[in-house]
Amino acid sequence: MKIPFSPPFIDQSVIDQVMDTLNSKWITSGPKVKALEEEMVSLTGSKEAVCVNSWTSGAIMMLKWFGVGEGDEVIVPAYSYCATALCVLHCGAKPVMVDILDDLTINPAKIKEAISNKTKAILAVDIAGLPCQYDAINKLIKEPNVRALFIPESEKQSILGRILLISDAAHSIGALYNDMPSALKADITIFSFHAVKNITTAEGGCICLNLPELFDCKMEYSFLKMFSLNGQTKDAFSKSIGNNWRYDIIFKGLKINMPDICAAIGLAQLRKYKNSLLPERKRIAQKYSDAFLHYDWFIAPVLKDNNRESSYHLFPLRIKNITEEERDQLIDKIMDAGINVNVHFIPMPMLTYFKSIGYHISDYPNSFKQYSCEISLPIYPQLKEEEIDYIIENVIEKIQSLVNQKTLVEITS
Repeated sequence: MKIPFSPPFIDQSVIDQVMDTLNSKWITSGPKVKALEEEMVSLTGSKEAVCVNSWTSGAIMMLKWFGVGEGDEVIVPAYSYCATALCVLHCGAKPVMVDILDDLTINPAKIKEAISNKTKAILAVDIAGLPCQYDAINKLIKEPNVRALFIPESEKQSILGRILLISDAAHSIGALYNDMPSALKADITIFSFHAVKNITTAEGGCICLNLPELFDCKMEYSFLKMFSLNGQTKDAFSKSIGNNWRYDIIFKGLKINMPDICAAIGLAQLRKYKNSLLPERKRIAQKYSDAFLHYDWFIAPVLKDNNRESSYHLFPLRIKNITEEERDQLIDKIMDAGINVNVHFIPMPMLTYFKSIGYHISDYPNSFKQYSCEISLPIYPQLKEEEIDYIIENVIEKIQSLVNQKTLVEITS
């Protein structure tokens, strides 16, 4: 049996949407992108949504929008994909990495220790679909002593008057916080529509705005649409309608707009997400949990607690009392059985580039601890029942074999 890790969901409705776009002869940014933005507003309850060509470019744009630049600091977790820190570096600012909680999300206490008068934003990462501890983070950034440290250096910073909270929600579309969409817990929430995500547009992302009433989110939406199109006053679709060819460039923007041919894929998926695709992910995650709970080696991921519910993007299986090398051996054996698995994530301070600019994994012990025992299992709606059973059977067999071997060594020594 060969089981891929995370293939995109493509059914007839996706094909129909893409064909509708091709037949319309309009494939760049246009009505499909607008429809996808409207669906995202509906799903997340956000004030506005702006689709772009990747999570990374969306994060760069929003940091630039807030005026983050040279000499500034942005707090990020060490346990994340590289884009979380690279977007900060691309703005000329410094990523200040902090450690994580045992649930894999950023540690609010470590955030507090890292805040300085250079801190302009926090990029909190929802890992595997689980939202961060947003109540604690929001309380922190609104504390009088923390606000007093904030030095505004741009118009947007002056309006907000405090550290900007951005949710890196690449994993968490559809996640809940206090029974409400978790996107509502941050000033700005940025989703990824990369090929392996719960909703995909092949490549893409979406910025959801939930800024305080001090901001006019409709005006910010219009500004960001221009920002994502080189600072141009009219997009190609608007220019194509009637005698409407004249445009202007009014500031130095980026070129990161999403095309309709990509939006069509995500649009079809999103329309069946809440009632079909997401519940199926939840069912598979629960089946994994129920199967592994019988074993002492299983560290259960937080799928749901008193105020948060995951989007079930990943199933991060963690195993007690194993080394990084033993985890790697397990991965090899599971893959030899035809099951493609992954690891989320290699902490950024372990990567060559980040090591070269001064980050050390020894400063983030919990990030290393969680990484070294984690294996991400396949979880997606297309998984057949016999494939899920096969995964469970093989994973248990391989881990139990390792545990038994380690126990025998301990007894004989």
